Amino acid sequence: MVTSEKVIKIIATGFGAGLSPVMPGTAGTLVGALICLAFLPLHWILRFLCVIFLTGVAVYVSRRAEEIYQKKDDQRIVIDEIAGFQIAMLPVAINFLNLLLAFVLFRIFDIFKPFPLRRFQEFPGGWGVVADDVGAGIYTALILLLLLIFGVL
Repeated sequence: MVTSEKVIKIIATGFGAGLSPVMPGTAGTLVGALICLAFLPLHWILRFLCVIFLTGVAVYVSRRAEEIYQKKDDQRIVIDEIAGFQIAMLPVAINFLNLLLAFVLFRIFDIFKPFPLRRFQEFPGGWGVVADDVGAGIYTALILLLLLIFGVL
């Protein structure tokens, strides 16, 4: 029997990616890239709506996972990376080059948390888990958008 706690753990860990003994956030971002590929046939507006929904799910699941794991922003929780990566990819086409560039930029922003991202972790509950990754996704999306505008992508 699948309990709600098991479902929360499966979603929170990105189908187990967050259980990786090394770099679980990177593993979660890889799952985010695969999920992004599933959005490939969708119109941009539908992708946007899916990202909003996924981000809301991430906030709820992260809060519940913190309760289950009894630890603030436990490294096993990677649904935040998955949602943040979707935000990063919103302004560009889903292709190998954009996925690779977004992956590298997103991981840099997620790891180093430039101002004010580190402060976002102080938000309560699931918001504190997800907000810095949303910010990393926005920073990445802005860079990708600039590269697109200036004809680099």
